[in-house]
Amino acid sequence: MPQIIPIKDLKDTSNISDMCHKADEPIYVTKNGYGDMVLMSIEYYEATQKQLQIYKDIELSEKQIKEGKTKDARKALASVREKKSC
Repeated sequence: MPQIIPIKDLKDTSNISDMCHKADEPIYVTKNGYGDMVLMSIEYYEATQKQLQIYKDIELSEKQIKEGKTKDARKALASVREKKSC
């Protein structure tokens, strides 16, 4: 279940930092009862960015497959081996 805290709780920065590092998800901050910000640890942020990049790479690969921009694996490997032996 997501953690939701009011913006006034941000005054206790040490506690907020601990919360971010213990949570396996972002912490949502509200202002006047409405969503305002999201907090997360650097580790969680970097993992999220890495996962996003993987999704982008998969999307690009699927697009290239649909457009026929692919190579035969055996020919590509042979080409790499040929360049390596020179």
